[in-house]
Amino acid sequence: MKLHLDQNAQYHTIARYDARHVMIGPDRHEQNLIVMPQQLVPDWHQGDFESLDEAAFERLAGLGCEIIILGTGMRQRFPQPKLMKALFNARIGLEVMDLGSACRTYNILVSEHRNVAAALIFDPA
Repeated sequence: MKLHLDQNAQYHTIARYDARHVMIGPDRHEQNLIVMPQQLVPDWHQGDFESLDEAAFERLAGLGCEIIILGTGMRQRFPQPKLMKALFNARIGLEVMDLGSACRTYNILVSEHRNVAAALIFDPA
């Protein structure tokens, strides 16, 4: 689904997504990644949703964001509460959404100049 024409090159926004990729500017990303307004982290988590672990959430907690949007693939799935301890301890909000909702919400928060990150997991199956 195409979201919008990216006219602000100052920030990373998601212009297009589907189950297998996101487009950020002219670049296609097919692996799980973290998208932040001024940074991309392409090697965040190598597995699928079921393999999320505490290390993945500790890495999210170290980003310095006020809110993390977790895109869990084409359907919304919630991680085990024990995994979110690092975010809770760092006082970072977590919103869990399907991939499409995560992409749209991330773009809205970036347009409001919020300190946000989208951690996106692809599940093409």
